[in-house]
Amino acid sequence: MLTKVQKWGNSQGLRFPKEILSRAHISIGDEVDIKIHHGEIVIKPVTRIRGKYNLKNLVSKIPNDYKSEEQNWGSPVGKEEW
Repeated sequence: MLTKVQKWGNSQGLRFPKEILSRAHISIGDEVDIKIHHGEIVIKPVTRIRGKYNLKNLVSKIPNDYKSEEQNWGSPVGKEEW
């Protein structure tokens, strides 16, 4: 498929046919990752399992010296089973 880079306000843009986006599993409003690979533009959908957060990004922000510890949340107040 051929298309043209066109002026879009102060930027340049490409229009993608619905079928192309569907085959790439990209919908309107989805985030995409754009990279240059060997002189080619590669556009990939950003995969999010739940919500807007990426687990790898969140875990990478945990300090190396972080130590987890058990927390006391107090006595049960409902029908919790411990």
